[in-house]
Formats: sequence, structure tokens, C-alpha cells
Amino acid sequence: IKNGTIFSTRDKEKNIALGKILRSAHYSPGGRVLVAEYFYDPPNENFDKEFKGNLSVTYAYGAHGVEVEVDKETGQVKIIKYVAAHDVGKAVNPMLLEGQIYGGGVMGLGYALSEKLVLKDGKLMNPNFLDYKMLTAKDIPPIEAVIIETDEKDGPFGAKGIGEPGLVPTAPAIANAIYDAVGVRIKDLPITPEKVLAALKEKERH
Repeated sequence: IKNGTIFSTRDKEKNIALGKILRSAHYSPGGRVLVAEYFYDPPNENFDKEFKGNLSVTYAYGAHGVEVEVDKETGQVKIIKYVAAHDVGKAVNPMLLEGQIYGGGVMGLGYALSEKLVLKDGKLMNPNFLDYKMLTAKDIPPIEAVIIETDEKDGPFGAKGIGEPGLVPTAPAIANAIYDAVGVRIKDLPITPEKVLAALKEKERH
């Protein structure tokens, strides 16, 4: 596929516009759903008994940085600035990429600061949004997405995955920012005001 045209791999003279195929499939009477299947076996390696090997064909890298304010009287943590940088391979659709990074960041903020499933004897004890604390739009700080392009020969059109990577670095970035601000290290999520206050009191005792 090049410049909106599909070329035959066997005969370069044979080609057809992609738009023509799509119009024929979706707008013609009796049009059909277009389906193509292909399986690619990447040059990766399964882990051996010593857990050595290269299980993934490619790796996505990301780094998040946050600036926080911590109220020492209430334990409340406020995100002042949030920057999320990700190596995406080739940015095929930059707008969609930014949306994925924003979405991952918002999910990360939730599990880092408020969301927790409470289970007792296998039963969910907070099955509603009153007790399961989800962040709302007014709780979300502006997120600055930084897209870093690199060469990725094994990805589709040179792209890397960006579904989960936007979520993973959020909590560590927030925990590190809290430590930098008030000197307490919290390793148990979510980082609630109660946990911040308890950590501050423990610090004062020592």
C-alpha cells in the first residue's frame, strides 16, 4: 500500500485505489465486509529455565514526571503539573497517540490516588461509585504528552504499542514527587490523604 493505492506484490503494474475498494464494499448493493488475515511470527525467544531470553519483539519506553503540592494538615495531594513522554516508534496517528497517553495517565491517576477494590471473603464491599472513588474531569490536571519517534523495524508501519504504557509510570512518578516534596515514601496504593498523614506522623516520631 502506497499513497492510497494497493499494488500487487507479484506484478507492480497491477494496482487499485484503496478508496475504490472501500466504496465498492460499503456503498454498493450487496457490498461485503473486507477481511484480511495474516500471522507474523516475530524473532523473539521464549524464556528458558533461568528466565533468560527475549520474550518481546519490541519494547515501549516511557517516562512520566509530576509536580505536586502536599497539604501537611490534611494529607491532600494536588497534581500541579504532569508531563508524559513516550517512545512510540512511528507516530502513525499523533492525535490518537495523544489520546492514548491522556487516557493512560487518567487511569494511572485514579489507581495512584483514589481507586481501590475492597474485598472481604471474596465479596466486593464497594460495588458503587460512592464508595469506589473514581476521579472526575474536575480532578484531572492538564497532561502534557511528549511523543518521541524512533525507528522500529518490527512494528506495523514502524509503530509501537501505546495502550498500557501510558498507565504504568503514573503511580511511581506521583510517589516520587511526594517524597521529593515532604520526604515520606509511600509504597501502598492508592496514596490517600490518610496514608500521607500517617507517613508524616511516623516521620516526626523518628
